[in-house]
Amino acid sequence: MRISGGAARGVTLQVPKGDLTRPATDGMRQAVFSSLAARLPEARFVDLFAGSGAYGLEAFSRGAVGGVFVEKNPKAAECIRKNIVVVAKSAGRPEVGLSLRAADVLTWAPAAGEAPDLVFIDPPYEVIADVGLVLFTRMAEWWPVTADPVVVFEMPGEVTLEPPGWTCVKRLGKGARQPTTAFFRRK
Repeated sequence: MRISGGAARGVTLQVPKGDLTRPATDGMRQAVFSSLAARLPEARFVDLFAGSGAYGLEAFSRGAVGGVFVEKNPKAAECIRKNIVVVAKSAGRPEVGLSLRAADVLTWAPAAGEAPDLVFIDPPYEVIADVGLVLFTRMAEWWPVTADPVVVFEMPGEVTLEPPGWTCVKRLGKGARQPTTAFFRRK
């Protein structure tokens, strides 16, 4: 798996071995970031269920100023640490704005005043029914009412989320059992 665009384009990312993660495909990330291009410069992100950190590192490569990777699995977290170093070096930017939090996404929250502009959520598909709506409820508390965040949620094509207070404004990908990505904004 590689960074597909921006200053670190072509950098290979380390991925935890085994079935621990299901990294977003290069094609899916390219489609997502083509849709987000105007929002990336100077944006801050949070990458929940970060896995290899691919979504957040792609955002960083394409101009986001930094963000937080939230991953509780130690093997995946170690891959993220290594990937941060390699991508920041390749992009010619300091890794200071990138941080890793070894935490459960259901209990983690950004520090006061540090709510992100973009949130990437790529959970194990089998937990989406249990955590999807809970995450949206928790995230709603992160921002003041005037904020306009975008939440990018990867899920199988047959899954639909309708979180109260949020609207799905776009969906990329098609087909049951195929990865799709939904873009949510607050109502």
